[in-house]
Amino acid sequence: MNEITASSGHAAAPFDDSLYRQTLTTAVGALAWVDDQGRVLEANQSLAEWLESKTHLVAGKIVGDLLPGLTADRWRDIWVSTAGNKVRTLRDKLLLPSETTCPVELTLQRMHSGNREIGVLRVRNILAQRQTEDIQHLQYEVLEAVASGHPLHTVLDMMCRRVESLAPDVICTVLLVDSEGRVHPCAAPSMPPIFSQSIDGEPIGPKAGSCGTAAYRGEPVEVTDIANDPLWEEYKALALPLGLAACWSTPIKAANGRVMGTFALYYREVRSASFFHRQMVNACVHLCSLAIEHQEAEAEIHRLAFYDTLTGLPNRTLLSDRGRQAITRAQARGRSVALMFIDLDRFKTVNDSLGHSVGDRLLQAVAERLKNLVHETDTLCRLSSDEFALLTLNCNADSASLLAEKMLDALTHPVTIDDVDLCVTAGIGISIFPDDGKDFDTLLKNADMAMHQAKLAGRNAMRFYQPQMNEAANRRLSLEAALRQAISAGELSVYYQPQIDLEHNALYGVEALVRWQHAEWGMISPAAFIPLAEDCGLIGDIDRFVLDQACAQLATWQRSGWPVPTVSVNLSADDFRRGDITQRVTDTLTRHGLAANCLTIEITESLMLNTASPTLEQLQTLRASGVGLAVDDFGTGYSSLSYLKRFPVNILKLDQSFVRDLGIDSDDRELARAIIGIGQALQLRVVAEGVETAEQLRILTDQGCKVVQGYFYSRPQSANDLESWFSAGGSAFAQRQPPTNDEESREGMTT
Repeated sequence: MNEITASSGHAAAPFDDSLYRQTLTTAVGALAWVDDQGRVLEANQSLAEWLESKTHLVAGKIVGDLLPGLTADRWRDIWVSTAGNKVRTLRDKLLLPSETTCPVELTLQRMHSGNREIGVLRVRNILAQRQTEDIQHLQYEVLEAVASGHPLHTVLDMMCRRVESLAPDVICTVLLVDSEGRVHPCAAPSMPPIFSQSIDGEPIGPKAGSCGTAAYRGEPVEVTDIANDPLWEEYKALALPLGLAACWSTPIKAANGRVMGTFALYYREVRSASFFHRQMVNACVHLCSLAIEHQEAEAEIHRLAFYDTLTGLPNRTLLSDRGRQAITRAQARGRSVALMFIDLDRFKTVNDSLGHSVGDRLLQAVAERLKNLVHETDTLCRLSSDEFALLTLNCNADSASLLAEKMLDALTHPVTIDDVDLCVTAGIGISIFPDDGKDFDTLLKNADMAMHQAKLAGRNAMRFYQPQMNEAANRRLSLEAALRQAISAGELSVYYQPQIDLEHNALYGVEALVRWQHAEWGMISPAAFIPLAEDCGLIGDIDRFVLDQACAQLATWQRSGWPVPTVSVNLSADDFRRGDITQRVTDTLTRHGLAANCLTIEITESLMLNTASPTLEQLQTLRASGVGLAVDDFGTGYSSLSYLKRFPVNILKLDQSFVRDLGIDSDDRELARAIIGIGQALQLRVVAEGVETAEQLRILTDQGCKVVQGYFYSRPQSANDLESWFSAGGSAFAQRQPPTNDEESREGMTT
């Protein structure tokens, strides 16, 4: 019995027979007169009809017979509590002839006349109110469970059990629908397990039982007779032996209308859902939607916190967590752990030339290839733009080396994106616990250093961590700091290498090459500081310096009468991304009083692959003004005849890697012949770089190359030294020997 209120009332009305009769006949709802012993003196027609009896048959009964909660002792306490003109309101259950009960609200008030005192007992049916309250309480419990962070299965299982306690004649289930349109039981506490197991993974469809059809249609499906309904034709053999006779299923939808699952009530008899059941379903479907979307939101937050959004791989945070756990376990068991840093070669070139969309798809393809090579217990993650890491358990140096070779080999197979074949290479650095670090942070740092050494070794290389790499890392940091200082203090200089017109035996022009003479370290090779400048964002400053110095020097030579027709300057992709290169070139030429045709800008093949209109427009504007455009190192990158036709270049530079072995490698001879032929067919000037021997010169001349540059004629040299070369007619350098091993081998390494 649930006592609700106890409140003071007005003075009791005097009791007499006329009032007694009038109260019984005019009362709205069920009412009875009772005495202090709880005996019914008389009941009105409403109460009698409720009890399916006659009024005179109700009289004489004890209230405890009608309301089991009102025992004799309890009645006595309640009667006493109404003294002093108080009204008591309480709840109980009325026993009906069908031996069922109905929740009621009771109100007791005394009336007296003279020495006689009688109680007025009003009985109100609160079934609908109680059901509403039960649903509200159910909602509160589920929302509290969701807010408390309980797992989705736990929340929905609790909800189903609560529904079944309120409606003992139903079996409640919740199914989830995956992205492929298949159902998976999430909560079905009273459903025979064989049923849930049998439907797990079944597709939704137009005739897939109540739940599968409701999910397919996106609307409720009520089947009152499973045995004879066509929607259950394929599943009734499973349902009927389990005593399932009817099913009402309602789709659970997300805020955007997506069907996330179904909420269903099963019955053991042929029937439809009651009004109360429909109310519960309406409430529960909404609760399910909230619970599922809450879980999805939590999962999304977790994914954003611990996974890379582009590749779906774990990120640095999750790698660190798993790495520390792996080291703890490995330390306890005396095992090893390998950590690999994988950095793609020239990925920035892909982004700059083909755009970030292609770069993203390339990263996804790389991630997929690497995933296919690792075990489920390993952790492959994406650290940053083009850096990946692999944490692999129980892996020694031999196993790590074998795995790294497999990864390098897998990456070399071309990836085709938008009809462009991209060949990917990478540098891999490896550190092994416990030899290379006792904690994860040290292991990570050492793998990173090993990766940088692999990159310095060339493309598609791997390196294991060695203690001396710390010294190399420190040198790199020192070199970067010194380079920044050199740029700001004007310590860089520009050297010039002649380009010889073989057809006219004259100077075709000079190429401007940046040099850095450090006060303590001496001459630093461009091969050492140009890649560093690109990595740390200093390349643009170097480009501006070389362009200005080269134009200033050319103007000086022309004023002094030296026969230097043009100067070639290398510009990076960063210059074109800024969007101001056209104006900067124009301003520089104007400032130094040079004609546009005195300047040639050398660009990389990767820039030519950039189909973005701003890049093409800048190149077209420069070429239209008279500035020459040369493709540097042609043949070493993503060579394509289509961009030679589309972009306004007028010069191809044959890379020295094809020239070096012309005398001994027939393939290089054919490649050189092909490139020279392409230039002739497209009316482009071909300039061969790296000419060092008379034999190389002879072969190039025979193949029709008209312009060369290289040590055979002159090394890159300062402006003053080049003037001396001019004075000597160039003959002092004609037979000079190739560079020694300690000199920079890549004479064309420029900005």
